[in-house]
Amino acid sequence: MIRSRLVSVAILSAFALLAAGCHRETQRAYRQPPPPALDNNTGTRTGQSGTGNHDTEAANPAPQPDIHGRPVSSEVGLASWYGPPYSGRKGADGTVYDQNAMTAAHLTLPLGTVVRVTNLATNQSAVVRITDRGPFVRGRIIDLSLAAAKAIGVYRVGVARVRVEAFAPSSPQAAGRWCVQVGAFSREKDAVKLKDKLSRRYTTAKVIEFAGPTGHWVRINPLQPDRAHATEVADGIHTSDPAALPYIVRTN
Repeated sequence: MIRSRLVSVAILSAFALLAAGCHRETQRAYRQPPPPALDNNTGTRTGQSGTGNHDTEAANPAPQPDIHGRPVSSEVGLASWYGPPYSGRKGADGTVYDQNAMTAAHLTLPLGTVVRVTNLATNQSAVVRITDRGPFVRGRIIDLSLAAAKAIGVYRVGVARVRVEAFAPSSPQAAGRWCVQVGAFSREKDAVKLKDKLSRRYTTAKVIEFAGPTGHWVRINPLQPDRAHATEVADGIHTSDPAALPYIVRTN
């Protein structure tokens, strides 16, 4: 009788320990893993490849364009980066945007310009080619590809203060052609309303409305597409939406 009681107590103790262990397991906190890196060769997700604040790819970094001579211009401001949903779309230069290539978007530098971008906080730098237009956020001067952002430590922080040095192209560019873009409107009808208003105001300009990944935009192409006329048009545009600001953009 005593033996059977001892066996029963042992069995109950084992079940109690098992239940306690299961209870502790269910209370374990879940921690979100860090964002995975991209394999530059395959474009597939891999494990985290860097530590600290230096968001570089340790292996197989994307090739950078060559630079020659001294920079012809320099500016300091904020840099950001862009990936999906832009990856796979055509950029302003007509090429398909590859987020794993060393490219960037700039509002005013000629397409094809090679620039050196230096993170002023870490002194990391990379050389990229301008293939697209942007960023359309006040205060930012360049939008880096994902690969370029990782190369100079902008990927994790998102936005960083940088110096952008532009180098003269190997072949002379034609005279700059400029336009004005206003947006992005969250509602299409607001963009259409502004387009109709600007079409009546600038009768000699070509005014269009189009949808982009970030919203609806209005573009004004002046009859004389030089920078001075585009700036004059931009200075005269006032919208009721504080988020929809005019930008002068070089189209070539």
